[in-house]
Amino acid sequence: MSLVLPSRQYVRVLTIAGSDSGGGAGIQADLKTMAALGCYGMSAVTALTAQNTRGVTGIHAPPAEFLTAQLDAVLTDIGAHAVKIGMLHSAEVASVVAQAIDRYQLHQVVLDPVMVSATGARLIEPSASDAIVRELFPRSSIITPNIDEAGLLLGEPVRSTDDMAPAAQALLAMGAKTVLLKGAHLPGDEVQDLLASVDSSGRPVVHAMTAPRVNTLNLHGAGCTLSSAIAAYLALGLPLLEAVEASRVYVREALQAGADVKTGEGVGTLNHAFAPTPTRKLPL
Repeated sequence: MSLVLPSRQYVRVLTIAGSDSGGGAGIQADLKTMAALGCYGMSAVTALTAQNTRGVTGIHAPPAEFLTAQLDAVLTDIGAHAVKIGMLHSAEVASVVAQAIDRYQLHQVVLDPVMVSATGARLIEPSASDAIVRELFPRSSIITPNIDEAGLLLGEPVRSTDDMAPAAQALLAMGAKTVLLKGAHLPGDEVQDLLASVDSSGRPVVHAMTAPRVNTLNLHGAGCTLSSAIAAYLALGLPLLEAVEASRVYVREALQAGADVKTGEGVGTLNHAFAPTPTRKLPL
C-alpha cells in the first residue's frame, strides 16, 4: 500500500481566549463554531474559568510566558488564516498577544473585548481595558463589543439604539479599524447591530443590521460564537461585510436550534452543530 502524501491543507483559525468549563462560551464555543463552519480550530488559552450556566466561581490565569509558548507552538508549525481574540484578563496578556500578531504578521484578526460574563461576573483586571485599546484596537481587523462592553470602554453607558452610532464612532476614534457594535442587550422585538468603519476620505460609514429577536433563554456564549464565526468566514475567504452578515445568520440559526434545549439550571447555550460543514481543504 502506497503512502498518501499530503497535497492539501485545512482552513485554519486560532482562538486566543479563556476556557469555559461549562462548554458554552470561550474557547469551547469558538472551537465548536469553527468546526461547524468547516474550519480547523486551534487554541491558546489565556485563562481558565470554573464556570457553568449559573455563573463564574473562579478564574485561574496561567503565566504570560506560557501563553507565549502556546502561540509560538501553534504559529511556528501550523499557522493560521485568521485569529479570534477573546478574554484577555490582564495588560500583560494583551501585550503578549499584540507581540504575537506582529511577530507572525497576522492580518485577519477579530477582537471580541470580553469584559463581563453573561451572568454578570467581571472577567478582566481594570488595567487590561487600556492595554486592549492601546495595543489591540489598531492591530485588529474588527472589534465586536456589545453595548455593555462599549460602555465600559467609553466610560459612559449606551442606553438606546440612538446612542449606538455615536458610540461606534467613538470606538473608531480610539483606534479601531472597524466596529461591530452589538445591540442585543437593548429591549425590543428586533435586535440591531451597527457595523462602522472609516472610508478612504476619513468619513465614518455605518451599516445598520436588524433581525427579529430569537425568543430564547439560551444565550450563553452568543458573543463568543459570533466573533469566532466572523474569523472563520474571513479565513474561508469572505470579505468583511459578508463575513459579518453570514455570522449573524449563523448565530441566529444556532440560537433557534438550541432554544428548546435545557442545559444546566441557568443561562443555556446555543446549538453550534445544527448543520455542520465538512472541513474545508485548500491546495498546499
